[in-house]
Amino acid sequence: MLGIQEAATQLGVTMRTLRFYEDKGLIAPHRAGTTRIYSKREMGRMQLILRGKRLGFSIREIKEFLDLYDVDPEHQEQVRALLLRIRDRIEELRQQRTAIDQTLEEMLSIERQSLAWLEGSPVKPVKGPAGA
Repeated sequence: MLGIQEAATQLGVTMRTLRFYEDKGLIAPHRAGTTRIYSKREMGRMQLILRGKRLGFSIREIKEFLDLYDVDPEHQEQVRALLLRIRDRIEELRQQRTAIDQTLEEMLSIERQSLAWLEGSPVKPVKGPAGA
């Protein structure tokens, strides 16, 4: 059992981040008065949330995975849903990589053309302040 500060430190997030995910219904720490208490379950859920965010999943998608985990003790549906989303995400990333590669090639071409043009142009003196 951890307090919010200890949980945040252990997870490498801010207390505000923990409160945000609580407000979104992804975690539900126990309360002792006004103090939030994070169990192993909540810490595990937060690790899954953070991993999902790193992989590019939306909060809605992460919530769906977590909800499936709670209702499916065998985790069959959760794994099937995860597999579908992972495949979609892989395809998105491949498309983004293609777009990035194309943009990078175009920018490198412009850079080469610009350097070639500058090398072929006479150097123009830079004018300083008046009277200098």
